[in-house]
Amino acid sequence: MSDQVLVINSGSSSIKYQFVDPVSGTAVASGLVERIGEAEGRVQHHYDGNTLEHCGPIVDHTDGFGLAYAMFAKSGLGADESPIKAVGHRVVHGGRLFHAPTLINDAVLAEIERLSELAPLHNPPNAIGIAVTRKQFPNVPHVAVFDTGFFHSLPGAAATYAISHDIAEAWGVRRYGFHGTSHEYVSREAAHFLDRDFGELKTIVLHLGNGASASAVRKGHAVETSMGLTPLEGLVMGTRGGDIDPGILTHLNRAAGMDFEQLDRMLNKMSGLKGMCGVNDFRELFSLIESDDAGAKLAYEVYVHRIRKYVGAYLAVLGGADAIVFTAGVGENVAAVREDALSDLDSLGIQVDPLRNQSPQRGPRVISSDDSRVAVLVIPTNEELAIARAAWQFV
Repeated sequence: MSDQVLVINSGSSSIKYQFVDPVSGTAVASGLVERIGEAEGRVQHHYDGNTLEHCGPIVDHTDGFGLAYAMFAKSGLGADESPIKAVGHRVVHGGRLFHAPTLINDAVLAEIERLSELAPLHNPPNAIGIAVTRKQFPNVPHVAVFDTGFFHSLPGAAATYAISHDIAEAWGVRRYGFHGTSHEYVSREAAHFLDRDFGELKTIVLHLGNGASASAVRKGHAVETSMGLTPLEGLVMGTRGGDIDPGILTHLNRAAGMDFEQLDRMLNKMSGLKGMCGVNDFRELFSLIESDDAGAKLAYEVYVHRIRKYVGAYLAVLGGADAIVFTAGVGENVAAVREDALSDLDSLGIQVDPLRNQSPQRGPRVISSDDSRVAVLVIPTNEELAIARAAWQFV
């Protein structure tokens, strides 16, 4: 059995994991623990064409990991006989201190927990995943790979908010950016696919999932990104609205009496597509549009309009682009979004070929026409492989 890296992505109510061969890039086994804290939780573990499943209450993350580890053992991946040589952990926020993959010790874990003030929905479950997994696999290196890492070197003009310098310095206020592992992986894969030097390309990456972000990459370095201090800024998302006038929040506080907790819930859970039309799944959204639902039509138009606005802005930042790349769940699978977001941009050298765009192919592919000066690509993201390879460097 080949050496493997266990990749852990511990979210607020779920745990995703993969056993990855970092050399071949294949996933040997994978699983999902979902609906943690609910009465009807579920664990699925896939290996060698087989699936192990558990349904029932999952009290907390420790309970969820315990159920998953029991399945590891049944499939020959337990701590005693495991081929695991490292564990890679996705950590959403690295603050100003962490930007490169980092070997985890007690001090690093404590700092990740402290950074929960910047990512209260994400860093706490990330830290729990690290703590529990370190106990289960105490004799292998554990490595944190940070979502914010790729954007650590943003130019000052892009990273700096125009607020009081003293306040920004005291409280770590800057543009950190997120989905960095995906943006870096996809922009590198785009260069490889086009047989171009990563260090010479100018690329716009559109990571469109339930969370969505855009980035501008020049000569292998991110020079702009849409998410900011938190994952709330930028594109319209499933339940997050992206860019918003901060005066709206003070207005709702004064006029509607909404307190901090209500505003926080609105911004994170009740905005975006869900806030505008009640759904955040694109299959449901298109079903509503087909039934002539005006709210769904407007929500889709707002979603697409925001993408177009960022594409235009990033073309200006980069001074033109060699490639525009769509990735993640929506970017890879919803052809209408790709076509509508880039329609009528011929004057900017961007032409999407309708037939190529509608192709059922699921691998890396070109969807632009032969006459398009800018290559438009779909590149499936693989954050787990990127994390596995980063962790492998410590072995």
